[in-house]
Order: sequence, then structure tokens, then C-alpha cells
Amino acid sequence: MRKCRGLQRKKRKKNVWTDNDTDMNKHRHINSPVLTSANLVHVWSPEPRVGPMCALTVMSFFFVLLSAELDVFGVCLYSMLTFMSSVSLLLYLEQCVYIYKKLPSPKKTIIMWINGAAPVISTMACLGMWIPKAVMFTDMTSNCYFAVVVYKVLVLLVEELGGHAVFLKRFSGQTFKISTGPCCCCCPCLPQVPMSGRLLFWLKAGALQYAILKTVLSVLSVVLWTNGNFDLSDLEVTGAAIWINPLVGVFTLISLWPVAIVFMNTNGHLRSLNIVPKYAMYQLVLVLSQLQTSIINILALDGTIACAPPFSSQARASMLNQQMMVMEMFIITLVTRSLYRRTYDALRSESHDGEKNPGVLLEQDI
Repeated sequence: MRKCRGLQRKKRKKNVWTDNDTDMNKHRHINSPVLTSANLVHVWSPEPRVGPMCALTVMSFFFVLLSAELDVFGVCLYSMLTFMSSVSLLLYLEQCVYIYKKLPSPKKTIIMWINGAAPVISTMACLGMWIPKAVMFTDMTSNCYFAVVVYKVLVLLVEELGGHAVFLKRFSGQTFKISTGPCCCCCPCLPQVPMSGRLLFWLKAGALQYAILKTVLSVLSVVLWTNGNFDLSDLEVTGAAIWINPLVGVFTLISLWPVAIVFMNTNGHLRSLNIVPKYAMYQLVLVLSQLQTSIINILALDGTIACAPPFSSQARASMLNQQMMVMEMFIITLVTRSLYRRTYDALRSESHDGEKNPGVLLEQDI
């Protein structure tokens, strides 16, 4: 009897141990950061080694935004930025209807693309502000769209001068200065190149390569990011960001050079069409959407933008960039709309000595 009672006690202890073990395993399984929906974000976006109070990344900000109550300033700020983005998009759609009715076929498509740069970037920034998990996708959409706009600006300059054939007829044999920014602004010793069909083809190809390669590299970055292999904070040689981002920068400089060459050599013929302020707005969108974002990301990686618990420096930098982008693009949308809200007659043939025929330029405000 005593032996039987001892065996029963041992079995009970074993059962208690096994139950405790299973409970511990269940507890570990439930609290695993890989399986829970709240911590699943950490799998998609690896966090840098920061303190626990600043360990909240950009991707998990949306959960805090929904669970925490915004103060009066936060509600007013997000409401105002959303209103600005919505107005920018509505103004662009109305502008597209006007351009479609007033302008001829080859030119209206180009102007629609160029006018849509600021509203598209503003809309994507607003979506990224509310849904930080989608920042990679919103940035990819904005960058790919603007890459096409760079090529469209070059095509617009050619179309304003009458199209491909008229452009070559007007400037064939004339020398073009190629020591312009951003590649060769410090090289005044470069020889001037005579305009020809071959040169115009290479200028268009230089601008078009950015639209193609930027899209390819953006899609590749998103694919690597979903697999956990793309991280802007990973600056090691084995990381993908250290190779993709410099390539994008080189392709950007190469694409901006042909546009600058054509503009610097033809803007004198298009001043009455307000081509200088239009080109300035395009350059401003370039600086704010590309250079400003890069500077803010570098400041975040360097730690200049300090963390504010529970947000890390990268999360604060992303929030700041999206909010600034919405306000800036809203102002640019209004200015661009006033510049393109006009109807222009096409330029007529002009002699090489600069003499103009009567009635060359006609501008009608509405």
C-alpha cells in the first residue's frame, strides 16, 4: 500500500510538471512577437537597437495613433493636413478637365502629367501620414510618378517649340551649351555641341532612363523590404540600401542634365509662355520631394532628430516629412494651377537671327 501511494504521488508530480511545462510553452507561444498581430510589425520592419522607451518604429505608429486619444492640437493638425491634400487632389481633377477641353492632343497629356506631380505627392504623403505601414508603397508611387514627370518636362519644352520636327528645323546646326547643372555646371571649358536629331535622341533617352530604372529599383526595394532585406538604417556593405540608393542618385543626376541643357538653350524663346516659373515649380517639387526627404532621413539616422518616447527618431522623421510634404505640395498646387490656367497659341516659325513674325505669341487669360 505504501509503495502504491508513493507511485501515485510521483505520477501526480510528473503530471503537474508536464502541465506547467505546457502552460509555459503556451504562454511563450502567445507572447511570441512573430505570431501576435500587434508584434507582427516587428517582423516586417526590423528595429534598431534603441532604448525600450524609444523602441516604437514607424510601422507601429498607426496602432498607437488608433489606440491613443489625440489632443486638440493633434486633431486640428491632422484634419488640416487631410483637408489640404483633398483640396489639392480636387483642384487637380478640375484642372485636368479644363486642360482636356482647351489644349490639343499631344500637349494636354504632357501638361496633365506635370500638373499632377504636386497633388499626387501630397495625396501619397497624406496616406503615409495616416497609415505608416504603407510608407514604402506611398514613397514608391510618388517617386515613380515624378520620374515620369522629369521626362515629360523635356518633352514639353520640345512641344512648346512646335514638336520634334519643328524643333530640329529651328535649332538644327545651332550650338547648345552643355556645361549646365547638375552634372557639368562647374565645367565651363566643355565645348558647345551642335543640335541634331542624334543629339535630341540622346537627350530624351537620358531623361527617359530615370523613369524606367527608378521604377525598377523602387519595385525591387519594396520586394526586398517585404522579405526583411531592405532597411535604410543598414549601412553595411552586405545591405541592399547602400547599393540601391546611390544608384538612384546617379540616375537622377543623369536625367536632370538633359532637361537642364534644353531649358538653358531654349528658355529665351519661351519666356512669354511663362516657361521660367513653370520650370521653377518643377525644380521646387524635385528639391522638396527628393532632397528634403534624403536630408531628413540622414538626420534621423545620425540621431540629430531625437526620439520622443515612445517614438524612435526614424518614426518622428517620417511623421515630420509627411506633414511638411502635404503643406508644401498644397502651396505648389495652387501656384502651378495659376500658371497653367491659361491658353497659349503655338509658336510660329522664327528665323535664326531672332526676328519674330507678327502675331507669334498670343496669350489669353481666363
